[in-house]
Amino acid sequence: MADAIRLFVNGKSRSYDGEPDRPLLWYLRDDLRLTGTKYGCGIARCGACSVRVGGKLARACALPMSALGGKRVTTIEGVANGDTLHPVQRAWIEEDVAQCGYCQAGQIMAAIDLLERTREPSDADIDSITNLCRCGTYVRIRRAIKAAAKSMQARR
Repeated sequence: MADAIRLFVNGKSRSYDGEPDRPLLWYLRDDLRLTGTKYGCGIARCGACSVRVGGKLARACALPMSALGGKRVTTIEGVANGDTLHPVQRAWIEEDVAQCGYCQAGQIMAAIDLLERTREPSDADIDSITNLCRCGTYVRIRRAIKAAAKSMQARR
């Protein structure tokens, strides 16, 4: 077995010495018990497993642990600041986005990623998010992203 892979998950230093091709998703869920990141398709298409790696959106189901040496991983569990929700999380609640809720952690991570890159997202910008929602809450997702963008602009 190779040397341990060192990474940071939600700000905490971690060490992984398992199979290098193991997907990040299973390390998060099975080893760290961070179950907010969901398994959906297993082929990086649906977005239920979306996390941020090195400040960029990534699909954890298709990202091998070997690619994570020294990287910072943020999951839905690491988005809030203590008891203070991220503006996107607050907007999700205020706009009553979730129906079944299964995809919502990935949707929130994708929205945060978009708002880190685009301060005032257009409908087209929001539509560029490729995460899937079987319940079809896309109209509420759009409203929540726009509300979060306004909230984040007011704080800047």
